[in-house]
Amino acid sequence: MGAQITKQKLVGVEETDLEQKKQTEGTSFPGSNYQCPNREEWMSTLPLETLKVRDLVWPGTHDSASNRIGIPLISRPFARCQKLSIYEQLVIGARVFDIRIQQDRKVCHGILTSYMVDEVLNDVKKFFSETTSEFVILEIRTEFQWNDPPNFDQWLVEQLGEYLIPQDESTFEKTFQELLPKRLFCVWKPNKSPAPSPGSPLWSSAYLKDNWIDTDLPFTKFNSNLSYLAQQAPNNTRNYFYRVENTATPQTSGPVVCVFPVTQRIRGYARLFLTEVFKRGIADRLQIFVEDFVQEDFIDACVGITVARYSPSLLAAAPATVGSATQASS
Repeated sequence: MGAQITKQKLVGVEETDLEQKKQTEGTSFPGSNYQCPNREEWMSTLPLETLKVRDLVWPGTHDSASNRIGIPLISRPFARCQKLSIYEQLVIGARVFDIRIQQDRKVCHGILTSYMVDEVLNDVKKFFSETTSEFVILEIRTEFQWNDPPNFDQWLVEQLGEYLIPQDESTFEKTFQELLPKRLFCVWKPNKSPAPSPGSPLWSSAYLKDNWIDTDLPFTKFNSNLSYLAQQAPNNTRNYFYRVENTATPQTSGPVVCVFPVTQRIRGYARLFLTEVFKRGIADRLQIFVEDFVQEDFIDACVGITVARYSPSLLAAAPATVGSATQASS
């Protein structure tokens, strides 16, 4: 009990520090006033004929298919990181997804399982059928304590083949227009099966990197994200995607072990993080930014950066707003 009280005090200190930083420094960065007029098709408004894959700031989600994980009111609060389905996340503008599975092709988070991953793929295909120029990064990995589904790579290609962008380092230098009609980067990260090889329709995990740390301390995670991002090469010199997760993770050492109240400690500071990235001169390293319980304001913040760089005329055309979106609840 004493350790938990100490941890809660530390959490309180870090929350206060983050809020004070926000009040002192503000949340203004290039494109911070942008609101997507059509989040379902925001990529189609960009100059895809000149915009390169490496140049986009991709908004995404963490543990993306956990919306129906576990048993409601019993195990779900300890594992759910998103309230929306994959299709609903796509419609509000998310474009990068973190999908965990087990040997029966069921979505999972740790030991808890949910629906078949087929539902995720169907959501992506439905979204593609309704749009023409939206691109997606879909990471699918076998959760650490599970076995790989048999022949899963072949099955993925059979299901998604018409959309798949083949694994090729030169792709990062290509424009989005050059890739059409292909629109899907599918990263397959098995536990024991062979990783996808160069030229495969699937991408290996070597092309999607991050430096996730397991902590429920919001300012610790905030500063860790900045530190690791600063260590990356600029986007225009590297041939992999780099992901930053604006999340906090429940710990057994803390008095709170449900996902929503813990990740909420950092979730409201995504715009502060982006402000700090520009302040430190490392915005040229920012590429994929993800959060739990994704909301529209987070999407607008990420998209706004790309718009400010490559389509500044859209800033004047779109209504200005900051933090106006409704917060998702647990």
